[in-house]
Amino acid sequence: MRTYLVVIDESPEAQIALRFAARRAVKTGGGVEILALIPRPDFVQWGGVMATIEEEARQRAEALVAAAAGTLIAESGLKPQITVRDGDGPKVIRKLIDENNAIAALVLGAAAEGPPGPLVSHFVGEAAALPIPLMIVPGSLDREAIDRLS
Repeated sequence: MRTYLVVIDESPEAQIALRFAARRAVKTGGGVEILALIPRPDFVQWGGVMATIEEEARQRAEALVAAAAGTLIAESGLKPQITVRDGDGPKVIRKLIDENNAIAALVLGAAAEGPPGPLVSHFVGEAAALPIPLMIVPGSLDREAIDRLS
């Protein structure tokens, strides 16, 4: 089954990318995998504080993915695969693509205004090295435009 990998965060453009991927998956008989990246906290001298910070970040990421999955199921009927990983975003994404041959495209949302985010910037420069297509969905698209284009 063709799977669209979407990296989700709290940004509006991530929600737009998720909607686009879901619509494409429905039309192509594919699926969606939602990836939440847990940011690495700055070093904290006390181990207990560091562990608490890391656990809170994991809980936020899991809640974010659960909410995104609920939206996806409600709007498209697709049940996504959910992945939560910590580490360097581009490295985690590349490893996930290497591990899962069903991933057919990486779908990222681009901010409607301002400079591109770190993942978009990284993968645009490295797109030729990816073994799958990179889809960048403009954050300025509204729901009707996404539905029309997907």
